[in-house]
Amino acid sequence: MLKTLTTDFELDLKADVLVIGGGPAGTWAAWSAASNGARVVLVDKGYCGTTGCAAASGNGVWYVPPDPEARETAKASRESLGGFLADRNWMDRVLDQTYANVNQLAEWGYPFPTDDEGKPYRRSLQGPEYMRLMRRQIQRAGVKILDNSPALELLVDDDGAVAGATGVNRQTGEKWIVRRREAACRQTSQSTIIATGGCAFLSKALGCNVLTGDGYLMAAEAGAEMSGMEFSNAYGISPAFSSVTKTLFYNWATFTYEDGTVIPGASSHRRSVIAQTLLQQPVYAIIDKAAESMRASMRLAQPNFFLPFDRAGIDPFTQRFPVTLRLEGTVRGTGGIRIVDESCASSVRGLYAAGDAATRELICGGFTGGGSHNAAWAISSGYWSGKSAAEYSRSLGEYKTQRQVKGVGEVVLQSGSDRTLATDEIIQAVQAEVFPYEKNYFRTEQGLTESLGRLNHLWQELRSSQVTSDKELIRARETAAMVATARWMYSSAIERKETRGMHRHLDYPEQDANQQHHLISGGLDRVWVKSQSLHSTEKSQSKIGAAV
Repeated sequence: MLKTLTTDFELDLKADVLVIGGGPAGTWAAWSAASNGARVVLVDKGYCGTTGCAAASGNGVWYVPPDPEARETAKASRESLGGFLADRNWMDRVLDQTYANVNQLAEWGYPFPTDDEGKPYRRSLQGPEYMRLMRRQIQRAGVKILDNSPALELLVDDDGAVAGATGVNRQTGEKWIVRRREAACRQTSQSTIIATGGCAFLSKALGCNVLTGDGYLMAAEAGAEMSGMEFSNAYGISPAFSSVTKTLFYNWATFTYEDGTVIPGASSHRRSVIAQTLLQQPVYAIIDKAAESMRASMRLAQPNFFLPFDRAGIDPFTQRFPVTLRLEGTVRGTGGIRIVDESCASSVRGLYAAGDAATRELICGGFTGGGSHNAAWAISSGYWSGKSAAEYSRSLGEYKTQRQVKGVGEVVLQSGSDRTLATDEIIQAVQAEVFPYEKNYFRTEQGLTESLGRLNHLWQELRSSQVTSDKELIRARETAAMVATARWMYSSAIERKETRGMHRHLDYPEQDANQQHHLISGGLDRVWVKSQSLHSTEKSQSKIGAAV
């Protein structure tokens, strides 16, 4: 049920484009919209430029010069891994836009290193320097930034088009609203870009604990759809005593049992062997395949990878250390909000999606985009969504009457119950369904069905509870977003009765040529899943889930 806004807001801002999220995708979107003449407000759950997985570490980038042979190799490298669900047209667009925008970063002064031949090396970005530069650039472009100000719900107009959002400052408790602004002779429609990242379920993976699927929930409440949510079970290798899930250097690692015996088949590229072993006993690693000449450059490339080892007094090149696999969910998966055209528009008018908040199936199919592809997608989709959102805000012409906006937030925002929500218990319960390898990494029909039943029960608890303070409300919305994300994940996984990409279904261990399609999902109380043919916006074979 829509509700007319009656809350008094301490901060009432007008804008042409609202960007929710301040990582790479959000900042590129804000810069692009402002560069196209829009008045832009960006809101971030944390401090824009420092929060999220990109800001916390080094990032590879899918940066490929426009050489036909190099581009062909780049595209072919992911097609088989991703189960042949990617779209080459989108790959070409992303490669072109990423190449241009990374070169733009160089013009802005990003300190790219040079290779052995003295040529600029532009295939990686250091998160702190990258995001500090992006914050500075959007401020220069005139973007207003609201730090520590998570969005709580989207606003829609009388026609159901998204027209802003509301939220609260985590530090001051100040309530804010961003909606469309009025010009002298016409009213400009406000467009909104969701760039809130993916969902890692508070797994403590590096930089991911602000990534709880908030944007998915807000978008779904406005009627948006998800795509590829079955491809959401990415796990990153991490020292057992650390949150650092940067996995590149494990390409040079040997994995062993506790007694030092090498584990057959275990490698960074065969994490299923590591996961299977961890179900029975500890796993150890040592980065002993890295030549002595490489080690200093490895430390320079990703200094935060080595920080936990230095603190523990461990030399990872010469000493074994225990490892684990941490869930990174949709952060390194490929599922997210479905985009319907090249503008990065969602299925709801006025709402756009970028970065990890949007599906990356278009360039990765069903296999993780890791750092490089996801980084390129954030740059490109951010740029396109910002440009398109600015154009949309100018496109609607004159309005004869003032249109009223209404909030569409539902879960824990609308409840007549006097039952207090136990957020910590629900968070632990959803983690118990998505963290275990035997439930999420190695999927079975029975396991998915049982987990989904428990998740549906958690959703009922959320629906019948309330919170008593704004501080609790932020955590409650995060909790609801994680439960909703898990339900879309497992509902989609049940429908894909095959093994494809990162979706491993033990009951259906082979890839099925008849299932080379996308799975679209959505809904709140009633989760639904539909198949969609490749390169098509037409949906088919509707399959409706049971109401909760």
